[in-house]
Amino acid sequence: MKVKIKKLSDNAIVPKYTRSDDAGMDLTAISVNVTEDFVEYKTGISIELPRGHVGLVFPRSSISKKDLSMSNSVAVFDVGYTGEYIIRFQKLGENIYKVGERIAQLIILPYPKVEFEEVENLSDSERKSGAFGSSGN
Repeated sequence: MKVKIKKLSDNAIVPKYTRSDDAGMDLTAISVNVTEDFVEYKTGISIELPRGHVGLVFPRSSISKKDLSMSNSVAVFDVGYTGEYIIRFQKLGENIYKVGERIAQLIILPYPKVEFEEVENLSDSERKSGAFGSSGN
């Protein structure tokens, strides 16, 4: 699938897969804005997603070595958004990503169009309405 991408800066790096079987493409920081509460990275890219697709941005596994937590856990980029991909983290300490490092990963997926049907009762299930921890430990 071909997806249109625009570099907003000469420093921007087009996302790519590190390994041929990877699901996510790495996003690289070209600038950083650090405040007392958050760290915001610009990627210098904007993307025109194909209709029927969504861009999902996840933290990389290397986040476990940093004093950061991705503010919205998974960022959702809809088709209509064609601005710069900016990734924001909560600042938990001083060990953060530096400009030039891979900061997150992008996955582009198709999604179904859902139409809800309001009903009086739902089908029976083994779990029923059990919530947190109801499926075991």
